[in-house]
Parts: sequence; structure tokens; C-alpha cells
Amino acid sequence: MKKITLAKMKANQKGKISEICGGHLLQSRMMGMGIYPGREITKLSHFALRGAFAIKVGRGTVAIGHGVAGKIIVETND
Repeated sequence: MKKITLAKMKANQKGKISEICGGHLLQSRMMGMGIYPGREITKLSHFALRGAFAIKVGRGTVAIGHGVAGKIIVETND
């Protein structure tokens, strides 16, 4: 398994969240959106340049900014 940030994942790539490198506030905000270590996610797309990322978490879709996506470490099979 390879560990990369969510920002470096390719579109439609799946992975499991390994850790969230941020403070308590960021971790609790992500937990409120269903994003926490051990959770399976799929990166759906990203918008131009350093824009937002759309990810699928469970049955829902969430948009995350580029800065936050760089703090989420994901384990991928690729």
C-alpha cells in the first residue's frame, strides 16, 4: 500500500484514510462530514488549479478545499 495525500490522488481513485494531519478543530470538522481514519473514500474530481476536490464518502459526496486535502493521508493500492 502506498501513502499519498488526498490532493495527489487521481480522479476515480479509491483509498482508505490513514490519518488527518491537523489540529483538533480540523479533525472534528472532518469527523462531522464522515471523514476519519479507516474510512474508504473515492476521489471523484478536482477543479481547476488549486480549487476544491469532490470526494465520495459512504453514500454521500463532499467538497474539500485544496489545503485541507493536502492534510489528509490516504493509503492506495496503486
